[in-house]
Amino acid sequence: MKQAGKARRRQTDASRQLIIEAARAHFFSHGFRSVTMDDLADELGISKKTLYAHFPSKIALLEAVLADKFAGVEAKLKEVTRAYPRDFSTALHELLSNTQRELDEIKPPFVRDMRQKAPHVFKMVERRRAELIERHFGKLFVEGQRAGMVRKDIPAKLMIEILLTMVQGIMNPPKMQELGMTPKEGFTGIIKVVLEGAITRKGQKL
Repeated sequence: MKQAGKARRRQTDASRQLIIEAARAHFFSHGFRSVTMDDLADELGISKKTLYAHFPSKIALLEAVLADKFAGVEAKLKEVTRAYPRDFSTALHELLSNTQRELDEIKPPFVRDMRQKAPHVFKMVERRRAELIERHFGKLFVEGQRAGMVRKDIPAKLMIEILLTMVQGIMNPPKMQELGMTPKEGFTGIIKVVLEGAITRKGQKL
């Protein structure tokens, strides 16, 4: 009986993941207004009843897609932090390229829909994003100070606070739309400004 229960759970988890992946491809590229739950059920060859058994609403599915995205980003950033514990320049390069690759998936229609249809969901995005920046970039800045590549006259915590404030002020749907920028473009600009102020001459030579 236990085996049957485990197999059923595995099958349910696999079905749920397939739905999330299909929705993710549509949502991030075209926005979530343009695809209906009926469209997703048809594409996956499942009944609407099955789809709604996993996700009772499109917002619930959106939240699951974002949670899945953050889980993937967290796993990649952890991998980088573990792989280069004492190599500031490589770790910085890898953290930035991974973050930019992940942001590249998010196109303007998704930002527009988040602003218009799900501003409350964005609160979760802001919280998770701040946690990731504090955890991974925070460690990196401390390591950079030890290596003499990040200036020591400003506490690493303050530098991270400046980075977080800039990200929060600029990388939100209304501001992104106003600036006509993608999340990747916004993040790249912020990082350039912060790093130029934070990195020492020794670090800039890398």
